[in-house]
Amino acid sequence: MNNRLYWLSWLAVGLLSIAMAKAQVPADLERRYKAAIRLVQTANYERAKTEFNAIIQRGGSLSPYAHYYYALAAYKQKNFTQARLMLRQLMDRFPDWQKMDDARYLFAAVCMEMGQYEDALTAIERIGDPALRPEIDKLERHFLYRVQDLNRLKLMQKEFPDNRNLGLALIDLIQRSSSDKDDLVLSDRLTNRFGLPTNTPDRPGTTTTASTQSAPAPGATSGRPSSTTNVTSRPDRSRPKGYYNVAVMFPFRLNEFDAQKRARSNQYVFDLYNGIKMAKEKLKEEGIIINLFAYDVENDPERTQALVNSPAFAQTDLIIGPLYAEPNRIALSFAGQNNVLLINPIATSSELVAGQPMAYLAQPSVSRQAEKAVEFVRSLSAVRRPAIYYGASRRDSLLTAAYVEQLRKQGVQPLEVKKLTGTAQTIADGMKISETNVPGHVFLSSSNEDDGSRLIDALGRRRINVPVIATSSAFDFYKNSVSTFARRELYLLFPDYVDQTRPIVADFQEQYLAQRKIIPSVFASQGYDMMLFFGRQMAKNGTIFRNRSALRSDTDDYVLSGFDYTQNNENQVVPIVKWDGGRFVKVN
Repeated sequence: MNNRLYWLSWLAVGLLSIAMAKAQVPADLERRYKAAIRLVQTANYERAKTEFNAIIQRGGSLSPYAHYYYALAAYKQKNFTQARLMLRQLMDRFPDWQKMDDARYLFAAVCMEMGQYEDALTAIERIGDPALRPEIDKLERHFLYRVQDLNRLKLMQKEFPDNRNLGLALIDLIQRSSSDKDDLVLSDRLTNRFGLPTNTPDRPGTTTTASTQSAPAPGATSGRPSSTTNVTSRPDRSRPKGYYNVAVMFPFRLNEFDAQKRARSNQYVFDLYNGIKMAKEKLKEEGIIINLFAYDVENDPERTQALVNSPAFAQTDLIIGPLYAEPNRIALSFAGQNNVLLINPIATSSELVAGQPMAYLAQPSVSRQAEKAVEFVRSLSAVRRPAIYYGASRRDSLLTAAYVEQLRKQGVQPLEVKKLTGTAQTIADGMKISETNVPGHVFLSSSNEDDGSRLIDALGRRRINVPVIATSSAFDFYKNSVSTFARRELYLLFPDYVDQTRPIVADFQEQYLAQRKIIPSVFASQGYDMMLFFGRQMAKNGTIFRNRSALRSDTDDYVLSGFDYTQNNENQVVPIVKWDGGRFVKVN
């Protein structure tokens, strides 16, 4: 950034010649202008400003150049307020100045220095000169990565959604400082669009020392991984053995842990881990010994690499996590090279397991959910002419796109594909469907708990009475009345469905409550089921699963709906439920 501004200060002679060619400049004014330029070049900024101010007062063709270099001199003095005022005056008085892009760049640099990032990004958006792009990148990276206020950075990204450096800076900050599930979803969405941050600039307060190794989670090993690569013998993983080492690589953030604090932003991580520990005890009753090792792994590739390179880690049979993209990539590489199983506990992207025989998704992918939904609608003979609606989140759009793609494979063209906005009446007014243009079915993908009831209301206003299949996340099961689910043919795509009437569910909840003094969340159930299933599979087959036809849950003692990997490494089980007899019942 400073190199750019230094170079701009030497641009004066060229700018002057341009001005001279287009206008008659008095000789005394020319001499004064050149002298002022030399003052800037020799760092005599205060005298330079005095000279440029005199030129500004005389007006004429050199006035905008004098404005610019006055601001540059003030910038060099770190008098950013004065520089900003002069640049603003330049923009107001000479909006058509031929070098305005340079002025906007300097204005952006001034605003960045003052912490006025929004004004800086607004100015950058108006720069049209492609030659400035490399310097703009340097400017943005230098300052945006130094913003440590996560909420502000998220608001800025919302205001400037197409700014790649801003998106990468937000990804970097989330992965360094947040374990909130919504933040991780946002990070994944931005990563899909902009990629991962690389060669990140130094940030305030960041150091790299040998003491920053991962700390183990409660009940985990206290040993620290070595930071050097070690050559160790690989255990034979092709046959079952007497015990299995499981590494849980989660962002526990133990340096911030407070046992008395219930509302932790990464509570879901502890819930997953507690479920895993309960499954370990269940497996022990079945004669399957699990040695559980938990590692506090956030988004630090160096720590992750050091961990997987340690001699002790070479004895790992199963990895659960990591949850961040770059550590996951490192762990995935280790798993593939060493025939170690790796489970993604909450991810729904099929790309994470594509071409990775040792990696599995515990959850059904977005594409798998869409495929199963279309299969179910075909069983109702209602697949023709669907009307499709979706919510505001990235996940909503992804599932909708996957659903449309599955319909296309069936030769089905939707009547409409529309984003939901506004009230039920607004939604109804914007619909193409009607009593005379009836769809075969309606599909809704939304993560907004209010969208489901609004859509049902809108369909009633349009007098549309056809099967509706919707994501369970589109409804608030505590707020929505029973009639919302009972008055029409409504089916819910419900990957996290728990049948509360099953004895196994009651037993699990009772044991969890007795141990943890809290009702288990769905994440606790997911952790329990995941460890139980893969623990049993390792006991039968080792960690190399050769008989895919047997790679499914063959007992009914899972809290959720079980697992099926007979087709590929994505869980094929996608529960679809319907309200019946006062409760939701699985119908597929």
